[in-house]
Amino acid sequence: MKADQSEAESSPRSKDLVVFEILSDSKCAGCGKVMLRGEFLFLDGERALCLSCADFDHLEYLPRGDAALTRRAKKYSGLAAVVVRFSRSRGRYERQGILVEVSALERAEKECQADAPERAARSKQDELRRREQDRDLIARMTQAILELFPGCPPHEARGIAAHTAARGSGRVGRTSRGRALEREALRAAVVAAIRHNHTRYDRLLMRGWSRIDARDAVRDVIDRIVESWSFPPGRR
Repeated sequence: MKADQSEAESSPRSKDLVVFEILSDSKCAGCGKVMLRGEFLFLDGERALCLSCADFDHLEYLPRGDAALTRRAKKYSGLAAVVVRFSRSRGRYERQGILVEVSALERAEKECQADAPERAARSKQDELRRREQDRDLIARMTQAILELFPGCPPHEARGIAAHTAARGSGRVGRTSRGRALEREALRAAVVAAIRHNHTRYDRLLMRGWSRIDARDAVRDVIDRIVESWSFPPGRR
């Protein structure tokens, strides 16, 4: 329990009650029950309690995944707790779901079933709007790249724009600087595309080269292509 309890104690404070999905076997400080990995634990000060001793055993676990159901179930539950699990690879706690009263979950499920068609239609409209926004961003970004690099082949400019502007990618095109079509953000996207598509950078990484050494090895090639793309065809 020591490692899990230490991790739990170091988690950020929250206005929600927090229950931890444990990563290793533990023991309840209240009843002495052995809690196996994957079970839920509540910290009452420094005491690790099973759900029974924490008075949470009447609650139902609702895994994450349905935002509307989760929101409604939590709204209707007089007592609720957020379930989190520590990700060692990411070094942070990640939400897994919530614990809510059975009656609240049943009410939420009925409401979600009743307005499912309406929410599906709204979701479809939202998706169409997002796609239109993405198409507009890619078109504007393609034009901006061609203005910055007039020698860049148009199909490559479109490919770079589509790649860097992919929603949810976290790439430069989704940053505020990228959406604002700032020159340095666009240049960074173009250089990254050249590095991956026109040099042996990826192959060097696969051979075990460090990122820094691989970048140094392909810098001259990148500089030459950037230079050639900086002028319109026939004026280089």
